[in-house]
Amino acid sequence: MPEINPKNRLNPEQYARLKAEIAAPYRGLRQFIYIGCGASGLIGAFIFFFQVLAGREIDSALPNLALQVGIVAMMVFLWRWEQRRQNRGQVTGDRLRRER
Repeated sequence: MPEINPKNRLNPEQYARLKAEIAAPYRGLRQFIYIGCGASGLIGAFIFFFQVLAGREIDSALPNLALQVGIVAMMVFLWRWEQRRQNRGQVTGDRLRRER
């Protein structure tokens, strides 16, 4: 059984998880939203792509296709940005632990 820190009455696993949540609140929720919006944009892009390919309502389908592709691109950008921030935080944390 993990030792409980008498100062804060949490085991080290709980303490590390809470510390990570304080450093980046709602990270999991943000990533879930990125995945959901990206999937929605991908489905929309798929539908509008085939509407353009079929030649139906090109005047309205083409701008909608561009919008959906933009949404997917934005979600990919935000996902990668979030991952870079997370990795940078881990590297900084590792560096601080080594200095102690």
